[in-house]
Amino acid sequence: GDENFNEIDKKIIPTTTPAETLGASIEFFKQYPELTALSIASFGPIDTNPASEKYGYITDTPKVKWQNCNFVGTMTDALNIPVYWTTDVNGSVYGEYVNLKDKYDNPALVYYTLGTGVGAGAIQDGRFIGGISTPEMGHVRLQRHPVDLNFTGICPYHHDCLEGLVAGPTFKARLGISGEDVPDNHPVWDIMAYYVAQAAVQVTAILRPQKIIFGGSVSRPAFLERVRKQFAMLWNDYLPVGSLDEYIVNPSVPGNGSATLGNFALAKHLIEKDK
Repeated sequence: GDENFNEIDKKIIPTTTPAETLGASIEFFKQYPELTALSIASFGPIDTNPASEKYGYITDTPKVKWQNCNFVGTMTDALNIPVYWTTDVNGSVYGEYVNLKDKYDNPALVYYTLGTGVGAGAIQDGRFIGGISTPEMGHVRLQRHPVDLNFTGICPYHHDCLEGLVAGPTFKARLGISGEDVPDNHPVWDIMAYYVAQAAVQVTAILRPQKIIFGGSVSRPAFLERVRKQFAMLWNDYLPVGSLDEYIVNPSVPGNGSATLGNFALAKHLIEKDK
């Protein structure tokens, strides 16, 4: 993309092995010698602590071939440009921030991706929220739905954390069919909305954002209607959050483009910081 965040070119590269995927990515970027900075928003967990020996690495990911992959080192060695390194959900929340900051006067946002996995990123005053590394909000523990007590959950670490109970593969585990084949009126959506609403209550109590944004394949508009209803019951008007139609929302950037916009903006930030 250019400095005005216009997309110049794109290529979808399958996530296979580091050698294949990063090799193809490097080949793509080398077509553009004028490239001055790169932003990578990766699946995780990743090490984002600049003081760590493993900064720039993908660490204990379930994608076994990608464990201990030196992502940033590989890209910087090949391209010799500065690289911004963060999580996929941070890339998305930053894109939403860029798109909404003028309308909502520097908003505090939380962005959840509900897809193959579950993760979340948070931003306040234009900065990501996190300490020694990025948050893992997809792995918070939840109260079980009374009709879902026998479902083990799919997270290999925690079983019934948020990811273990609502990620896309839970449809197959619960029902034997994929999520895209589950109709909007199926009762499983109420169970999942109960869990997602609990996560929204937790992050509301802890961070008090202006918006909670839900992206990913699970976050259908009809599903978010269920989440809002469950949230209203659980939150019980404890503190004002405004209209739930404006508070719990789908992404504002069209075409699943939040992460793309976020990465363009983060790469531009690197360039401006060096000037």
